[in-house]
Amino acid sequence: MTKNILNFNEISSSDHGRVGGKCASLGEMTQAGVAVPPGFAVTTDAYAAMLECHDLGAEIERHLQGVDPDDLASVDKAAQSIRQRIRSHAMPKDVEYDIRTAYAAMGDNMPVAVRSSATAEDLPDASFAGQQDTYLWVRGADAVVNHVRDCWASLYTTRAVSYREKNKIPHIDVLMSVGVQKMVKAKTAGVAMTLDPVTGDRTRIVIDASWGLGEMVVSGVVTPDNFVVEKVLEEILDRTISDKHVELVGDEAAGQAVEREITDERRTQCCLSDAEILAVARLAKRLEKQNKCPQDVEWAIDTDLPEGENLLALQSRPETIWSQKEKDKPKTSYMTGMMGIVNTLNNPFGSKT
Repeated sequence: MTKNILNFNEISSSDHGRVGGKCASLGEMTQAGVAVPPGFAVTTDAYAAMLECHDLGAEIERHLQGVDPDDLASVDKAAQSIRQRIRSHAMPKDVEYDIRTAYAAMGDNMPVAVRSSATAEDLPDASFAGQQDTYLWVRGADAVVNHVRDCWASLYTTRAVSYREKNKIPHIDVLMSVGVQKMVKAKTAGVAMTLDPVTGDRTRIVIDASWGLGEMVVSGVVTPDNFVVEKVLEEILDRTISDKHVELVGDEAAGQAVEREITDERRTQCCLSDAEILAVARLAKRLEKQNKCPQDVEWAIDTDLPEGENLLALQSRPETIWSQKEKDKPKTSYMTGMMGIVNTLNNPFGSKT
């Protein structure tokens, strides 16, 4: 493609700096043969061109100079000003042309998800999940261009600015790529963790699922169905079926994703068959093996695709909570451990006072 655009099938982990964590993951999965909705990344080169074209970098630094991360009012004021400035400027002409061309190649008026993909998100030691914006069921080149710019602006939400300030991450060093991806017509969607998020048990895969698009699960709007699968034997060990009152679905006429009340008979119905539960577990297990560490996987079952081919991976990122705990464990040296064993052997009943 161009320096401003990379298709998912052109992206590998070495492109992280150009496409951010989310798009790098989508590219890696695509190249590994995992079923992923097709799409492309608007690279960080495009975002950098936007900053340079309007001297926005210097303006951003001026707004953030002396901001106190513990004073949310001052952070919010600076963040709002920056977002307004980014949204008020036109893109460089070559960037806009490349986005429109790549979108046209996906198909006539294709509904897409436009997802932020910052260069500092989805790293093993710093989860930025949910701190920038995602727009669903976007249709038409004008809307795609506008929402790419909105994603750039969302790099400066109050929450994201405060997070970077507190973690001493230079704002101007964090760049934004944007993923533009064919919209999934989800029957069911959710997340799968390749360890137990409560206990850290790596012999378990834990799945949360609900009707419609997975944003209802990720945002906590619904209490999802929950399934626990034994990782090696691939046996369903436990299931909890919840009252799922609402789903997020695409509205063709409105051209957007809308919340819809779930009918009484579906609210307490299990949203996955046993075969689908095991298929999600196998997908998560495959992605853990591919990425060589526990994964937090977003997935969906697409009603437009035939059974057996309808499970799609939407994102896979390193699990952060338990991996961070492992990193924080105090290190015991080999000699210290050996001395403990020797002392126990010499005095099996322990010390006496």
